[in-house]
Amino acid sequence: MAGFTRRDFLRASAWALGGVVVSTGLQGCLSSSSSSSEPTAERNLAFEHGVASGDPLADRIMVWTRVTPQDASTADIEVSWEVASDLAFTELLHSGSASTGEARDFTLKVDVQNLTPGQSYYYRFKANGAVSPVGKMKTLPAAGIEQVRFAVLSCSNFPAGYFHAYAQAAQESELDAVLHLGDYIYEYGTGGYATEDAAALGRSLPSDNNGELFSLSDYRKRYALYRTDTDLQALHAAAPFIAVWDDHEVANDTWMDGAENHNEGEGDFTERKLAALQAYFEWLPVRPASEDDELTIYRSFDFGDLVSLHMLDTRIIGRDEQLNYANYYTPSGFDAARFTADVSDSSRSLLGQSQMNWLQSQIAVSSATWQVLGQQVLMGRMLLPAEMLTALANPAGADLGTALTELVTLKLRVQAGDPTLTPAEIARVQTVIPYNLDAWDGYAYEREVIFGLARSLDKNLVVLAGDTHNAWANNLQTLAGEPVGVEFATAGVTSPGLESYLGLPAEAMPQAEQAIILLVDDLQYLNANQRGYLLVTFTADEARADWRYVSTIKSRDYVMDTARSKALTTLPGRNNRTLNPIV
Repeated sequence: MAGFTRRDFLRASAWALGGVVVSTGLQGCLSSSSSSSEPTAERNLAFEHGVASGDPLADRIMVWTRVTPQDASTADIEVSWEVASDLAFTELLHSGSASTGEARDFTLKVDVQNLTPGQSYYYRFKANGAVSPVGKMKTLPAAGIEQVRFAVLSCSNFPAGYFHAYAQAAQESELDAVLHLGDYIYEYGTGGYATEDAAALGRSLPSDNNGELFSLSDYRKRYALYRTDTDLQALHAAAPFIAVWDDHEVANDTWMDGAENHNEGEGDFTERKLAALQAYFEWLPVRPASEDDELTIYRSFDFGDLVSLHMLDTRIIGRDEQLNYANYYTPSGFDAARFTADVSDSSRSLLGQSQMNWLQSQIAVSSATWQVLGQQVLMGRMLLPAEMLTALANPAGADLGTALTELVTLKLRVQAGDPTLTPAEIARVQTVIPYNLDAWDGYAYEREVIFGLARSLDKNLVVLAGDTHNAWANNLQTLAGEPVGVEFATAGVTSPGLESYLGLPAEAMPQAEQAIILLVDDLQYLNANQRGYLLVTFTADEARADWRYVSTIKSRDYVMDTARSKALTTLPGRNNRTLNPIV
């Protein structure tokens, strides 16, 4: 099958491009590819899916809404917008109107231009007497700022639980942006991954969208369901999103030409992917690519001279198919030599050459204090003892508690230089393999290229990750042991984490987490069983990560679990760039 080309990307993006209009000021001239049909003059309408802003630049920002017809008519609808510098909308700066319709699922995106750097604005939409909620947004700052703050989230599975993490993040003060690192929706149907509590929670998939997603209509309806959630709506209204997809916006474990959850008999994968991406562009406040613009979903945002944020696509554009341990087992055992050669192969790519060239250029020319990668999968080396990984893969036949205790005891003895250790005992902790081949560990050469670049250019690198549903923090270093930066990974909003594999009671989790931290050399922090989000704050003197956790996602009633919250920091400079606890 041919790779997913830029032409394919532009095709998916261009379908949504028709939903973008340009606002340059009060009653500013508009650019739109509206349908030729006339909007209906009088209709009962509602803004059931809230408002959103995103992709802020210093002088412009995208705003989004969807207007919902309360009848069966498919006629176009005229929607107006207002942007003001005050909540009362007495200082009106932008206004205009455009039509939207069935061709773009009644969504509308407006590129609001001619704004001032580092300023907050308010926006709303109107249609036939209906008025949307008010959203707040902020443009990128100019040089000289003292702080940049992001809320970082990922992995929100609607049937799995309540979106309390979104509600709490919406209450954070002084947010410059919300970074959503993917798995904004999940493609599974009823009975699929993490749906077992849906009925009890009142979060079952509707009857017209309770199967696996394949068509454009399927994906659109799933976004519409998620965007009825009031907690998600609150976060979208509170701050601009800078978003990128992961795999479940298409199908589980997506790569360039396929996915683990796309099977024979499920149609052409490229067509499925194009449908999924069109719906993504329609429902998220991101700027689409165009024939005149080389920008794709990977893009950079400069927060003054403090932070350069580079959002990456580690899924769709350039990823080679994931390696599979099962392919390396032979009648005589595991073929370690062939596995090692494949996992370190210089031709294996996660980003693709075009994106890699772009990233190298962006990092090289940036003079910001912090180079931040917003991306999906863990970049740190997550090398576990092989027997531990085998036990995790077959929890029913393994006593994980006993295995962890034995391996931790051996690792402590190795670190202490115990001369009584046998070669077999040493091998138990030093024979390590990657925990997850879907992450950067499965694309080791390309990771080393990025680390080498950051080291040679003396850049302060901070990597942000999602995907695993757990909170992690890693020291990042080259194969030669040179520190290059740190990684902060957010817990999922609702998707279950390692607790579903470890099978340990909640009271045993902190001890198990400490054991895993000891066994994985670069790992500095892990929360393996709680849902929440990450707050990252950058100043000239430090980058700080604060992990926030909710007490439960299975009840409407919850509190923040402050006892399990965690903060770590890193300092700039070649002799720092490692994680430090907050004292």
